Amino acid sequence: MILVDTSAFVEWLIGSKSGAALIPLLPEPDAWLVPTLVQLELAKWVTRERGEEKADEVIAFTESCRVVPLDTVTALRAAELCRLHKLATADAVIYATALEQGARLLTCDAHFEDLDGVDYHRKWKA
Repeated sequence: MILVDTSAFVEWLIGSKSGAALIPLLPEPDAWLVPTLVQLELAKWVTRERGEEKADEVIAFTESCRVVPLDTVTALRAAELCRLHKLATADAVIYATALEQGARLLTCDAHFEDLDGVDYHRKWKA
């Protein structure tokens, strides 16, 4: 299982060089974890950048994946990860979700770079 965080998802959606490099790493939808928080971030970003129709398409795609809602166990683990790694709340929730689900986290966000269970891929310059 792979949790594709928002940064990697966006790079893939916009077809950037970074996104193209991620394509071989992307799982089939049934092995792709999508926390509800990633759905929120995607809906916000895609609506702002590409419009509501495209946002609806992206959220429909996420629904073909394994959607993981935030539960108490994950929320408490995220709180601990905030403290341990100085992560922002959203990042801690995403990382905690990957850890709780036994998944790898695929990301382009540098603040995850040295954490266990993370496949970090630096964003390419345009």
